[in-house]
Amino acid sequence: MIEIRDLHYRTLHIDYVDIPEGITTIIGKNGSGKTTLLRLCAGIAVPESGTILINGTPPRQTNVGWVNEYPDRNMLFSKVYDEISSPLRFQHVAPYTVDREILRIADQLGIRHLLSRLVYDLSGGEKVLVALAAALVADPKIVILDEYDSHLDSERSLQIEQVIRNSGCHYILRCTQQMETAAGSNTVIMLEAGKMAHAGHPADVFPNLEGTGYYPLSWRVGL
Repeated sequence: MIEIRDLHYRTLHIDYVDIPEGITTIIGKNGSGKTTLLRLCAGIAVPESGTILINGTPPRQTNVGWVNEYPDRNMLFSKVYDEISSPLRFQHVAPYTVDREILRIADQLGIRHLLSRLVYDLSGGEKVLVALAAALVADPKIVILDEYDSHLDSERSLQIEQVIRNSGCHYILRCTQQMETAAGSNTVIMLEAGKMAHAGHPADVFPNLEGTGYYPLSWRVGL
């Protein structure tokens, strides 16, 4: 369980929410606090007051995988292979295990052909795939994705959705502008002006949003 209690950070204020295992999607307008909440859960930022615990442990003491909306801003190495391998090397994993795990995750994401490439030569979508591979390769407790799908076409988005679901990761925490993606989550949290407006299963949250741009198209047409 991810437990958030009396959380205050700049304009973000969340009194209380428990996030169960599975895929949780955060939705809301630009500036509502989505990225801020993700950064706090990743341990990139620290609350001004209140707590976030992931299975009883603060984010900075948890193995977290992070994918930025603009992943090249967070990449440390110029070569794709080195970037994906970095979480394992930082943990001093044996070289033969590093090689095995890189090939495994590259095959899952269909990017083995990118391993010898330079990061700055990749397209935006390819950079997202490399960042996701680096986030997943070290078997993190939680993977956090900040509008990761904004650079992907529908085919790639579906592929990544399957990879995420099959990753075995206990918690996937993400934000997206794609309500069809959000509707497939286990939990949806909607933020408004830094506060939690709705939280729960999609079947409980989206009926409150009917008639807005946050209501999934497939629900409108009864698919």
